[in-house]
Amino acid sequence: MATRGNRTRTAPRPPQDPAAPKTPAPDRKRLENTPGTTARTRQPRLWTWLLLPGTLWMAGFLVASLLLVATLALGTTDPLGNPRFGLNFANLTALADPAYSTVLLRSLGYALITCLISLAVAYPVAYAIALRGGRFKNLLIAAIVVPFFANYLVRMYGWSVVLSDDGPLLRALRAIGLADGDTKILQTGVGVVAGLVYGFVVFMIIPLYAAMERMDTSLIEAGRDLYGGPLRTFFFVTVPATRQGAAAGCVLVFLPAMGDFVSAQLMGGPDQIMIGNLIQDKFFQGQNWPLGSALTMLLMAVLFLGMLGYLRRTRKDEAEAAR
Repeated sequence: MATRGNRTRTAPRPPQDPAAPKTPAPDRKRLENTPGTTARTRQPRLWTWLLLPGTLWMAGFLVASLLLVATLALGTTDPLGNPRFGLNFANLTALADPAYSTVLLRSLGYALITCLISLAVAYPVAYAIALRGGRFKNLLIAAIVVPFFANYLVRMYGWSVVLSDDGPLLRALRAIGLADGDTKILQTGVGVVAGLVYGFVVFMIIPLYAAMERMDTSLIEAGRDLYGGPLRTFFFVTVPATRQGAAAGCVLVFLPAMGDFVSAQLMGGPDQIMIGNLIQDKFFQGQNWPLGSALTMLLMAVLFLGMLGYLRRTRKDEAEAAR
């Protein structure tokens, strides 16, 4: 290589002799048999074999239960109320009854409202812990998660006491003049949604916290320079950066809230029953297992559509991020 002033000139390569022997390409089998390559290829296979038993166990029970419910939905009941397998589509056509569609739409509305309220509650909590928690992050997350280790039914009973007509919440509201003697929370839709939010809000906080932990904080500083106020920065920077965490949280809240029946049973009335209550009634009180199975398949179809939408959105986000 010759250098002249600020210009660099590379000497031309000598012509290659055609008669000279060519360097053989590396043998792929020889590379695969090297110790390092063998260890790298064996490690994924090891994890695959370790995951296989549990995956087959869960998949087997899932498929078996789905087939059992699907075939039972086409069955009938004998005069004693015992289920009998068959090929009867009356249970599926009965789902077109306006009473069932009303309950399904009510359950869908309660689940969506629960997702929105949980999202509004979880965002500031996750933001404060992830970006302002400092060395107390783990302690704050534990303070949120540990109370939810208690049994769900016990927590709902405690929440129903708090929201009762003589409970501490309404007494405090009456003391400051925000409620009167006729104000009720239980036996209303507000009580059902309050129970659902209390029961599943932690499933929204954890994914949002994880998304904010991975977020680059310099984006927030740049957003403040571009958008000015903290509120605009939050909506134009923080929310788009944590969109996948919010989507995962919405799925984790929507799926159990849609099929929940404890909140509606303890904090709702006859006009607030959800599809989970109908399924429970058909299986345990009405002794109509085929109709309960048909309602279960309807609920699973709605949940499958919601899960499919989430997976398609996630795949689209991953494709955009890979560009």
